[in-house]
Amino acid sequence: MNSSLHALSPLDGRYKSHTKCLSPYFSEFGLITYRVRIEVEYFLALADSGISGLKKLSDDDRKKIRKIVEDFSEKNALQIKEIERKTNHDVKAVEYFLKEEFTKHGLEEQSEFIHFGLTSQDINNTAIPLSLREFHETIFIPEIFQLINTLKEQSNEWSDIALLSRTHGQPASPTRLGKEWAVFIVRLEAQLDLLKNVPFSSKFGGATGNFNAHFAAYPDINWHDFAERFCTNFGLTRSYPTTQIEHYDNLAAYFDTVKRINTILIDLSRDIWTYVSMDYFKQQIIDGEVGSSAMPHKVNPIDFENAEGNLGIANSFLQHLSLKLPISRLQRDLTDSTVLRNIGVPFGHVLIALNNLQKGLKKLIVNKEKIGQDLDNNWAVVAEAIQTILRREGYPKPYEALKDLTRTNKGINKETISSFIDNLKVPQRVKDELNLISPHNFIGK
Repeated sequence: MNSSLHALSPLDGRYKSHTKCLSPYFSEFGLITYRVRIEVEYFLALADSGISGLKKLSDDDRKKIRKIVEDFSEKNALQIKEIERKTNHDVKAVEYFLKEEFTKHGLEEQSEFIHFGLTSQDINNTAIPLSLREFHETIFIPEIFQLINTLKEQSNEWSDIALLSRTHGQPASPTRLGKEWAVFIVRLEAQLDLLKNVPFSSKFGGATGNFNAHFAAYPDINWHDFAERFCTNFGLTRSYPTTQIEHYDNLAAYFDTVKRINTILIDLSRDIWTYVSMDYFKQQIIDGEVGSSAMPHKVNPIDFENAEGNLGIANSFLQHLSLKLPISRLQRDLTDSTVLRNIGVPFGHVLIALNNLQKGLKKLIVNKEKIGQDLDNNWAVVAEAIQTILRREGYPKPYEALKDLTRTNKGINKETISSFIDNLKVPQRVKDELNLISPHNFIGK
């Protein structure tokens, strides 16, 4: 049976080639792996703390313990799922699995210090932000930078191409194609700067955030300092004080910033789609591809449509995550648990969109002839330049004069503008200056 054909979600079906790189971070296997890693590192940190009852580990013992994480496999994850069927508790199943592994390695005596004094959310609220941070650094940011670099290359290549603007959908003062790409570049870079400042936060503090059990068993150890060091070692910022769970405010800020990045990319997708519909861009034809099932001549802008659709789905998920996660009844409810399992879903849709945007951008061919024709057919747009220079010269009511010209005359062209300039009562030097202006060079800097 082809599992991709039977997948409920297109993330694991049709688009699996785009999203399989997310599996180590956000799949059930990924979550279990990160939980095992946190439990093991916590045990080792306890051993280093020098608490009584847990004897100092030999270098060989430490290697054996870390090997459990290094060699963790799908078979091991299935063992944990089998234990979970009995315990009906996913984190407790990880603890029992590790105790079995410790026993195999002759470490049964120390195994009761696995998960010592912790609650499940100490593991989950460290494992999940860690998985997100490593995904962020390894996959997400490089993908965004790759897209930005493509936009920069095109912006530089097209920096001198004059382009008719369309404010309110109407012909407006010309711009440059490269500059319009630069707008999206600076918007994306600004959001990335904001994203860099959002900490990846973890909660680590026992059943209700106060290390009650830890201080009861070992009152002379500063467990809060211990937790700070433990979380910092993973590149995480420890939230304190907390309830039983992380308050997720920083996670919500992260999702909201990603959502803004997606919104900028939706804006980009729609603009390019519109330019394609205006024939400002042609698209490279790929051998064997079909544009329309009925109309053979068509090459549809499907990459940008696909990106827009997937970015919209991603934002719907991110919106729910950022609104729901910071809310919990009193010290704990379980609504965050099921919601957190869906973190990979919006990022799957974002990756699909990023891949399609890259694909679509690289197929674009600038249609300079069509762009030039539109500029030549819209000489009325130089009216702004003319009336502004006339204002500089103290000419009476220049705005009104140009308004009358452009609104009462149909088919404004070079000759119409030239005739208007020749009849102005201004010095010849001003007329010469005005006659140099065209839709092709009225583009600012």
